[in-house]
Amino acid sequence: MKPDVWVPDGLGEEAAFARTTHMGVVAHPDDLEIEGYPGIVECFGRDDRWFCGVVVTDGAGSARGGPYEKVSNAEMVAIRRKEQHKAAMVGEYGAMVMLGLTSAAIKDPARPGVVETLAGLFRRARPQVVYTHNLADKHDTHVAVSLSVIEACRSLPADLRPPRVLGGEGWRDLDWLTGDDKVALDVSARESLSAALIGVFDSQITGGKRYDLAVAGLRRAHATLDESHHLDATTALAFYMDLTPLVSDPARDPVAYAEERVARFGADVKDRIRRLRRPVDHSR
Repeated sequence: MKPDVWVPDGLGEEAAFARTTHMGVVAHPDDLEIEGYPGIVECFGRDDRWFCGVVVTDGAGSARGGPYEKVSNAEMVAIRRKEQHKAAMVGEYGAMVMLGLTSAAIKDPARPGVVETLAGLFRRARPQVVYTHNLADKHDTHVAVSLSVIEACRSLPADLRPPRVLGGEGWRDLDWLTGDDKVALDVSARESLSAALIGVFDSQITGGKRYDLAVAGLRRAHATLDESHHLDATTALAFYMDLTPLVSDPARDPVAYAEERVARFGADVKDRIRRLRRPVDHSR
């Protein structure tokens, strides 16, 4: 599998990978601009930090309406690729990589060549932080990409594995994570940049999915509703599941890892109800 690599500022491919500090590896065009935004904004306007985006699928199966209602899958692939390149320009990405797989291919547990291709990209870029999808997402393609990222990282020698891997919110919020299981990142900086990045994807927004409003609203809601007894510390928060332990310990089972977090949430709910409910009088 040969990745389609594009470098917005025209630097040589190897040099572009070598300068990478932050990387996003996601399922669809426009996922980078949501899950990967903390890395994008941290690198924006700097020459010592660079964001490399990787989109795994071609986005052919996206919902479409309005002026895009009758667009064919082949046409949608071309449109979404063009939109993703526009976003890379707006966000000043150091490199933009598109693998162009179908959703069916990435959802196939065998995923021939995918893990090896991602491992090769990690070797070339050596990112300090990788943003991807979380394991509790309800979108099969998102979870398949997350598992592929974990497996690719594990396949590398320990000293070449990314020091931090985070799984962001997509088709399920992560406000339910408890304690240290929830990584809260302040994404209030450059709100106009975030809006511009998501707004590039007209095929989705005008096509009937208002990701621009939904993502901004979700982040603002998190900033206020995450803490009940403290004043708002920021205007926008994004929540992540820390996947780093699964990368640093290849023997750790992703299923058990996800189950542990769900169990802690369940225990938190049950404990609060038990502490606060009215005692039951068993003498009656």
